[in-house]
Amino acid sequence: MKRARDMVAEANAVIEHAPAAEMTALHGREDVTFVDLRDPRELEREGMIPGAFHCPRGMLEFWIDPESPYAKPQFQSGNRFVFYCASGWRSALSARVAQEMGLAGVSHIDDGFTGWKKAGGPVGEKPRKK
Repeated sequence: MKRARDMVAEANAVIEHAPAAEMTALHGREDVTFVDLRDPRELEREGMIPGAFHCPRGMLEFWIDPESPYAKPQFQSGNRFVFYCASGWRSALSARVAQEMGLAGVSHIDDGFTGWKKAGGPVGEKPRKK
C-alpha cells in the first residue's frame, strides 16, 4: 500500500512550497489568490486567511476544469495560487493535482494554516453566506 506520507513527499518534490513565515509576504497582493482547502467546519472553528477563496478539497478538480459545469472563475484569473490546509498534507496533494491539470503558478504552504497562525499571519472569520 502506498502511504499518504509518501504521496505528500512525492508531491512536494515536484511543486513549489514554502513555510507560512515566507508565504505571509504574498498576502494582500492582487495577483495572488490564497485557496483554503479545509472543511467548512474547520473554517468556522479556526477562521481563515482574510481574502482567501474557499474551495473544499472534494470539489477542487471540478472547480479548476474550465469545461466542468462547476468551474469557478477564480481559477481562470491567471493569478498565482497559494493553497493551504491545516498542516500542509491536503494542500501538497491538491497543488500537485492542480499543476497536473495545467493550472499555472501553483504553490502551497507546507506547514499549513497552523504554521500561518504561528507565523503571526492575519486570521479572519469565515465569510457568512448572503
